Amino acid sequence: MSEQTIAAMRTTSEIVKLARQRLDQNAWDYLTGGAETETTLLRNRQALDEIAFRPRVLNNVSDIDLSREFLGMKMRLPVFLAPIGGLQQICPNGGGLPALKAAEDFGILSILSSVTEPGMDVAKAEVKSPLGYQLYVHGDDAWVFDILDQVQALGFVAFCLTVDTAIYSRRERDLIKGHTPRGRQRAGLDRDYQAKLDWDQIDRIRDKCKVALVAKGIATAEDARLAVEHGIDIVYISNHGGRQLDHGRGAIAVLPEVVEAVDGKAKVVVDGGFVRGTDIIKAIALGADAVGIGKLYGWGLAAGGQEGVARVLDILEEEMQVSMGLLGANALDKLTPAHLYRDARPVRAPSVTSGFPHIKFPDFDY
Repeated sequence: MSEQTIAAMRTTSEIVKLARQRLDQNAWDYLTGGAETETTLLRNRQALDEIAFRPRVLNNVSDIDLSREFLGMKMRLPVFLAPIGGLQQICPNGGGLPALKAAEDFGILSILSSVTEPGMDVAKAEVKSPLGYQLYVHGDDAWVFDILDQVQALGFVAFCLTVDTAIYSRRERDLIKGHTPRGRQRAGLDRDYQAKLDWDQIDRIRDKCKVALVAKGIATAEDARLAVEHGIDIVYISNHGGRQLDHGRGAIAVLPEVVEAVDGKAKVVVDGGFVRGTDIIKAIALGADAVGIGKLYGWGLAAGGQEGVARVLDILEEEMQVSMGLLGANALDKLTPAHLYRDARPVRAPSVTSGFPHIKFPDFDY
């Protein structure tokens, strides 16, 4: 499909449908599926759908500003590309690099996963805008410190530790097919170290970390408080897109208690099921500093490489512009919980496609 055709797509539904057509079943399930019964994955969507808007009228919304300062960067949207491992399975020609370039051109931050291509050296050589680096701990302190030294020498602005993968989950879509994702096939990685990761090691890393330290995978107020006590700069709410612990809460349902627990002592970001501009607005109104998108840009990458990710971001911006205006807010700092009603009944059952109701996706749910 040509760049012009991708550019002509007016909805993310069309882009996701094209991604489904282009990905084989293994790649599709890896990107789109979750753990065991996929209850956490579905609750990510359900929790967003349980929040309705309370719009205000007769406010001047002729000029709407969606930008936000984050990690020293003025981002065009309060959105960043969350780290996704194994993007070479989604985009064999370039792995995650086309997505990083699309984000740079658009004007938002990306976090590069340690288990995707390209490596950190290539990424920093190709992308001059700020980047974060995410690490799964597969070695001892010396191993972690060596990687941290490289991250800091290369000029990454954040060092992100994923903390919700002490045990690799049972992802039944893969198990049924006997498929092992490429990220799990990498040699020389001792996964016992991820299970041993604890707050004492966080302290040792904090002592040597000169950039923003991020804990990704926080899901309770209790751990958010501990994160602040141990010097975490960015508390990152995430349930791994529903791909780790099954029967967890939707990510946005966790956000209010974490914002309250952090009490301004750290930044708070969140990912998990965010596929619409309205989803981003809800999280900002509840106190998130920025919102990560994962599957959404993965689908864009699968559909059209760099152009697909760019088009996803353009549509997301347009959706936010429209919804902000209709809410009566002309800037992100005008959004508050008063714009939300948090006990609405969803109008449809959650699914991996319920954010895209206008197009039918054959075999989409499996």
